[in-house]
Amino acid sequence: MEWKNIYRGFLIGISDLIPGVSGGTIAFILGIYDRLLVSISGFFSREWKKHIRFLLPLAIGIGLTLLLFSKLIDFLLKNYHQPTQFFFLGLIIGVIPFISKQAKVTKNFRFGHFILLLLVGAALASTAFIKPEDASVITSLTFQNTIGLFLAGWAGSMAMLLPGVSGSFVLLLLGVYGTAINALSTLNIPIIIVIGAGVIVGFIVSSKAIHYLLGRFTNSMFAIILGLIVGSIFVIYPGIPESGTPFVMSVIAFITGLIVANMFNSADTSTT
Repeated sequence: MEWKNIYRGFLIGISDLIPGVSGGTIAFILGIYDRLLVSISGFFSREWKKHIRFLLPLAIGIGLTLLLFSKLIDFLLKNYHQPTQFFFLGLIIGVIPFISKQAKVTKNFRFGHFILLLLVGAALASTAFIKPEDASVITSLTFQNTIGLFLAGWAGSMAMLLPGVSGSFVLLLLGVYGTAINALSTLNIPIIIVIGAGVIVGFIVSSKAIHYLLGRFTNSMFAIILGLIVGSIFVIYPGIPESGTPFVMSVIAFITGLIVANMFNSADTSTT
C-alpha cells in the first residue's frame, strides 16, 4: 500500500469541501493526476490489485477529511472566508507554471490552443456571476430526492476530476451542497451513501473519458485544463479584503498557498 497517499487524500479532501476549489487541481499540484485517472479507470480491470494499492490510502485520506473537517471548513468559510479563499487562490496560481511546463506550452501550443484556453477560461469565469438560490437541506430520503442526490453526486464527481472545476461548486449550483455538508457533519449515513454512490459512478465514467482524451488530444486537453484553472481564479476570488487584520491575514494566506504549491511542485520535479 502507498500509505503516503493518505496525506495526499487529506489535501484533496480539504479542497473538495470548498466551493470553487478543484480536487483535480490539487492532484496536479501533488503530481498524481495522470496516475489517479489510470488507477480509477483501471480499478475494474484484471489489474485491480495494483491500482487498489494506490487508491485505497487515497480514499482513506479523502474520507477521513470529509468526515473530520466538514465542520472546520464550514467554520472557516463562515468566519474567515477571505483568508481561506486567498490560501486556495495562492495554491491555484502557484500550479499554473508547473502545468504549463508539463504541457510544454511554448513548444506545443499553437494559436488555436491559446484561443481554446481563453474561451474555456472565460466560460468558467462567467459562473462567478451565477448566484445559486438557497435550497432546503435534505435530511430524509424519498424516491425522488434519492435519484436527484445520486445524479448530483455523479455530476459533482465528474467536475472534481477536472482541474479548475469545483465539485463542491457544482453541488452548490444544483442546490445540494448544504445537504452534503450537513450529512457529513451530522453523519447522516443514508444521505452520504446515496451521494457517495453517485460520486463513485461519476469517477469511473469520467476518469476513462478524461484519460482517453488526454492520450488522444494531449495539447488541446492541456489547453482546456489550463483554461479551467485560470477561470477558477475568478470563481473563487473573494474580493479585496478590508484593511487591517483581514487584509494581513489574506495576504499571508495567499503567500502561504503559493509557497505550498511551489513545495509540492519542487518535490514532484525532484522525484521524476
